[in-house]
Amino acid sequence: MTTATGGLDDGQVDALVDALGTRTADGREVVLVSSGAIAAGLAPLGLPRRPRDLATQQAAASVGQGLLIGRYAAAFARHGRTVGQVLLTVDDVTRRAHYRNAYRTLRKLLDLRAVPIVNENDTVATEEIRFGDNDRLAALVAALVDADLLVLLSDVDALWTGHPSRPGSRRIAEVRDEADLAGVEIGGTGRAGVGTGGMVTKVEAARIATGFGIPVVLTSAGQAVAALAGQPVGTFFHPSLRRPAARLFWLAHATAPRGRLHLDPGAVAAVVGRRKSLLPAGITAVDGAFTAGDPVDLVDTSGAPVARGLVNYDAIELPGLLGRSTADLAAALGPAYEREVVHRDDLVLL
Repeated sequence: MTTATGGLDDGQVDALVDALGTRTADGREVVLVSSGAIAAGLAPLGLPRRPRDLATQQAAASVGQGLLIGRYAAAFARHGRTVGQVLLTVDDVTRRAHYRNAYRTLRKLLDLRAVPIVNENDTVATEEIRFGDNDRLAALVAALVDADLLVLLSDVDALWTGHPSRPGSRRIAEVRDEADLAGVEIGGTGRAGVGTGGMVTKVEAARIATGFGIPVVLTSAGQAVAALAGQPVGTFFHPSLRRPAARLFWLAHATAPRGRLHLDPGAVAAVVGRRKSLLPAGITAVDGAFTAGDPVDLVDTSGAPVARGLVNYDAIELPGLLGRSTADLAAALGPAYEREVVHRDDLVLL
């Protein structure tokens, strides 16, 4: 949506809005997740390139977000549609109360026949609490509104086995499972300079959305009309046939771990292989400063995360419990300690 040097690409904006306007005229509900706030703010602030420091990025976003939403409002007005700006932070999709409020806002905008324009709230997000890219945000928003389809637009027309200009590279028409991605060079296929996304983030977003049962089309902005009309363009990612419980989906994809629990081999086998709850006896070490109810990663002996769950103890409590059975803990400390560190109902495999 922006030029390589910063600033909004009016022709690109109009083309996209015309494509979406056609679908809204047919009665479809459309949510647009659009980046571009920081890039749009570069030229007005006299910045020659995307800044690296967070404070300047936030300043650019505060200027550019108004320009971005204003441009979209003017373009959608040609189709008789009002737009609503929805700026989200990670907390808005990870904390239950915020998540429900975000859903209600989006749902009401759609009920009022408005087009929600969603972006990350770059003006307040910190490095520690960022979505990191709008592709991941789009996948989470698609799940939030229970979308029928997620269309990811790039400057490349599809997922290719290698760089599109390289002899022998071929377009991948469909992805049914991870086997279809074997040998694919994912990365470096798009234009760099003012954005933060890329093919890596788009494929990861497709994994997130299809894991929730939502089909995904990955194509270029110029193919948006064809993609929204169901024509065989770009790359189609088939959805998973089994949709996970919503709370486990959010636990896996929308939460940031507050700490890590190191598991011995027996605990890894129990949690991963047999889907058991995590008990104190199987934990060898604890990292982080978390409280009961926070998400934590469960890692194997090499330090690789194998699961994520909601912990039932504060970090300060756990060191004295490690390696001990729940029966022993109950006898020594009372019945309140005869409980799992992470219950299997609050645990998702990664």
